[in-house]
Amino acid sequence: MALQEDRLVQIRTFMQEQQLDALVLRTVGSFAWATAGHRSYVNTASSDGIGTLVVTADEQFVVTNSIEAPRLDQEEGLGAAGWKLRVSPWYKADNTLAKIVDGKRTGADFALPGAIDISGALAWQRSLLLPAEGDRFRALGGLCAAAMNEAIRSLTPGMTEHEIAARLAFETERRGAQAIVNLIATDERIFQFRHPIPTNHKLDRYAMLVLCGRQDGLVCSITRLIRFGKLTAELRRKEQIVAQIDGTFILGTRPGRTLGDIFADAQAAYAAGDFADQWQYHHQGGPAAYEPREVIAAPGMTQVVATGQVYAWNPSITGTKSEDTVLVGAAGNEVLTVIDGWPTIDVAVNGQTISRPAILEL
Repeated sequence: MALQEDRLVQIRTFMQEQQLDALVLRTVGSFAWATAGHRSYVNTASSDGIGTLVVTADEQFVVTNSIEAPRLDQEEGLGAAGWKLRVSPWYKADNTLAKIVDGKRTGADFALPGAIDISGALAWQRSLLLPAEGDRFRALGGLCAAAMNEAIRSLTPGMTEHEIAARLAFETERRGAQAIVNLIATDERIFQFRHPIPTNHKLDRYAMLVLCGRQDGLVCSITRLIRFGKLTAELRRKEQIVAQIDGTFILGTRPGRTLGDIFADAQAAYAAGDFADQWQYHHQGGPAAYEPREVIAAPGMTQVVATGQVYAWNPSITGTKSEDTVLVGAAGNEVLTVIDGWPTIDVAVNGQTISRPAILEL
């Protein structure tokens, strides 16, 4: 209950800053954030859940229908957590939400008539995690790393990308998380597409597995690559450079620095490796929380890194990539998705050394 109480304090402080009398939240990520990790999804492909939250200065409501109310109350425990359920029949329209916010200056994370769209400011606010969420992220990082390791080490040439995706989903879901992003590329497709949806293409020698695993609302990201046989000289060169860029991102993500400053350092690292334009072909990541990325970092951004945030950077050079999830601590950063026994590359950045994952060669 302490996390829920602290989150409501954070929400109401945010509302005061935004000069709001009511905050209306409908996305799955916002719902989980506001309720300290509870679930509002049924269709996992939908960004919106089956319950709408309304927070005012002194009350908090869940507006839902008669199908979902029993589970939200009994299994998710929202009633016991202080949320007041407002339930309407599933088969007819209802104006409960309109009544609650009537006459109030209202902000919403979706297109609500008469409300202010605060989705941008809210995304950054979701990234400002409470200490208990750091512990949850640490556990989720270990889970995703274990799932990735088990799945990728089970691969054999001849498997289709669909079969590989099924392995990754199985290892993730059986551990209690959802594989909400499950991207697989093999061989030439790794060089063609940055977001490779699985196909029936069969693995010959080279595979890339990308996972975003969700548990209690939080989302953790990890990418690993495997090669059956020796790396080519060109791949080994790219592997080293992308590790250097990733190390630049991670070690540069410290409290007080802006996203723009961090991005500029990474751009310089791309250029130093003779791949100056490669950052333009895929986003580089940013702070993570209740979405895989709450904010996508870009040149010149002024948001400032805070202690306790989590970041997932994902630099890539055609044919290779590096991605882990990292917790920003007061004294240093902690990589949450380390796989014990995985081969690594040590890179030096401004007098500091960090290990980044290499391509697994079998």
